[in-house]
Amino acid sequence: QVQLVESGGGSVQVGGSLRLSCEASRSTFSLGWFRQLPGKVREGVAAIRRGEGGRTYYADSVKGRFTISQDNTENTMYLQMNSLKSDDSAMYYCAAGGGGGWSDRANYKYWGQGTQVIVAS
Repeated sequence: QVQLVESGGGSVQVGGSLRLSCEASRSTFSLGWFRQLPGKVREGVAAIRRGEGGRTYYADSVKGRFTISQDNTENTMYLQMNSLKSDDSAMYYCAAGGGGGWSDRANYKYWGQGTQVIVAS
């Protein structure tokens, strides 16, 4: 079992920044961030893979604006979100899992409760 606890969500103006954190109860092969709007499919935002030497992956929509990282223990993951847009508003979820496609939800066995991000214009 892996417990995941997200924090750092909130409200921010367009162009602003937020940093999300996810604390995992133990290290896993892969940690990722997903986001979801009501009635929409949960989509992959970014992932980092300890099992691949810390390789990172990003959705095209966030490349150059978001940065995913881990602390030295590899149990805490961060998502630094800069130049936020209104389209970034969503519930953000931390997920832990194994290999396979980084943005495939089926490859993540454990999920956090989510943290809300609201980007206001």
